[in-house]
Amino acid sequence: MNTKPFTSGLSENAVMITRVADRQWHALDDDLVVGCGYAEHRPDGRLFVSIDAWHDATFDRLAEAMLAELPAPLYTVVDEADVELTDGWLRAGFTIRRREWEYAVPTDPRVTGLEEVLPPAGVTIVPAGQADESLLRAADRAIRDEVEATVGWWQSMPAEVIPRPEGDTIVDPSKYAVAAAPDRYLGLIRVVTVNRPRIGLVAVRAGEQRRGIARALLAHALGTLHRSGFAAAWTEVHESNQAASALFEGIGARPMSSNLELVR
Repeated sequence: MNTKPFTSGLSENAVMITRVADRQWHALDDDLVVGCGYAEHRPDGRLFVSIDAWHDATFDRLAEAMLAELPAPLYTVVDEADVELTDGWLRAGFTIRRREWEYAVPTDPRVTGLEEVLPPAGVTIVPAGQADESLLRAADRAIRDEVEATVGWWQSMPAEVIPRPEGDTIVDPSKYAVAAAPDRYLGLIRVVTVNRPRIGLVAVRAGEQRRGIARALLAHALGTLHRSGFAAAWTEVHESNQAASALFEGIGARPMSSNLELVR
């Protein structure tokens, strides 16, 4: 643990920046915690930081201490509506790397217009938990390689795909429903429900796009959620991904907020 004084004007005493754990810092003003800073590695290996502070001066001092001790590059995510927090990270030398829109997606097929949507001929939808894991992993790998070869990385997808250790890109096979041909999987959708359902991925092999497979996957997943009592699901779409935005807005999804990912 190390402690550094900083006079903030919050009181007659100096604010002390203290590293209380490996990746955790506190700002103390006369034994009162007036700010906290954290750093954590995400599953994709990137190091993300966050700061919660009462005053701009405390935020800046925590950022200074953290950046002096953490390796670059560093990342953070903020709600774009939180102007003060965004400004704090910009003062610390961060720049905007990407913007994602968060959508509320209705599940009622009478609202989405997906009530009568079926997969194209020769394609069946395999519900979550019933997919063959080897075929699922093969489809995920093929789609990932196609995206990498065209638009670049997964930032262009409807939401992030979390790389796992040693190249394992399937978070939990039981969360994926798939569009299946007789010999392989053509597309997949991942829905995870913690506090609310979240569509983490909708993807179709390049050669099978524009056949209605993505809409069929959404019809299945959203219909399943609707029957389970959920009125809406959530997803994030990168601002440059016009195809994904059109897909979700076409079924009545509404943008609710936007998130910024910043990097230093």
